[in-house]
Amino acid sequence: MSEPAHPTGLQAWQVLLGGICALVLTVGLARFAYTPLLPQMHGQAGLGVADGGLLAAINYAGYMSGALLAAGIENPVWRRRLYSAALPLALVITALMGWSASFAGWAVSRYVGGLCGAAGMLLGSGLVQGWLIRSGRRPELGLYFIGLGLGIVVSAVGAMGMSGLSLAWAAQWQGFALLGLVFLIPAWLWRPPVPPPAVKSHAGAAPSRRWMALMLAAYFCAGWGFVINATFTVAIVEKQPLLAGQGPWAWLLVGLAATPAVFVWDRIARRTGDVGALLIALGVQIVGVLLPALFGSLVAALLGALLYGATFIGIVSLTLALVGRRSPANPGKAMARLTLSYGAAQIAAPALTGRMVEASGSFDAALWLTAGVLGLGMLALSAVLREGRDASNSV
Repeated sequence: MSEPAHPTGLQAWQVLLGGICALVLTVGLARFAYTPLLPQMHGQAGLGVADGGLLAAINYAGYMSGALLAAGIENPVWRRRLYSAALPLALVITALMGWSASFAGWAVSRYVGGLCGAAGMLLGSGLVQGWLIRSGRRPELGLYFIGLGLGIVVSAVGAMGMSGLSLAWAAQWQGFALLGLVFLIPAWLWRPPVPPPAVKSHAGAAPSRRWMALMLAAYFCAGWGFVINATFTVAIVEKQPLLAGQGPWAWLLVGLAATPAVFVWDRIARRTGDVGALLIALGVQIVGVLLPALFGSLVAALLGALLYGATFIGIVSLTLALVGRRSPANPGKAMARLTLSYGAAQIAAPALTGRMVEASGSFDAALWLTAGVLGLGMLALSAVLREGRDASNSV
């Protein structure tokens, strides 16, 4: 028997807050905690730079597998069941990082963590946006994606606090798992309800294949920029001369910038359109990526982290909300299909970057490559804009 579509007493703030807490669990802890703890795993657990990048790639292989799974599931009951299963599983695999001292154990944790992240990002956002649409509310996901910025803040503050207590890397992973219990309770209690059976709608034409292909290309480039910063921000700062010990502050700055930025990008998109706002976000992110490569100062490194935090959240929120609105019957499935390109970049980029850094001893070449990839993403988005104008002129 399926669950009721609209449980009594469930309010909009509960659905949104539950989704925010779910993102903190499935992305903030199960994935983002790896970034501030990576230098300690290098120093204390014997993890090499290349293997650190490989673990990040394995994490995104799990994320991509989850996106494939989400893209293929039509049954709304099963979509919610998998989303629900990911919530406690995110805590288990976070604890596994501390329980294991082998690369194989870490690899399992990172892969399953990627699956959990896909559930939070795709199944969760689809369920929340679908609920907003059915409730007659504005189907923007900016408020929901506060969970990404908050997850970064939690991971940064948690790592800084536990390092201050002189806890070893393994104990810090266990501490993050215990901290996750605080977010598990509201995430579980206020899960979005199972949507009613989809009703076919003829309002609005489906996007063309060319439009989708260009968006896939642009989101691939955005995924490349996201994962390089998400994986190596702390390590980039720590590697700068005279900046040892400052890395966690950069990661905290990313989260502090990302948390309020979702509102800003929603407002920018109302003025410029979603694609116009995405072009601005990618352009600003290029500047943030190049700052640490051009200037080896703490100010440049922290400003780069600030610009990254302020832009990646807008890119994700605007892109997923845009494709979700184009497919109101099953927004999560449409988001999952687009996310496959994002996931492909997240597999290739960290593994390649890890090898480049080990070969050169510097992040500079990898940062210039990332800026170039983001530039290609801007070209794809410019073509999306032209596609929209051509479609309007032909009417």
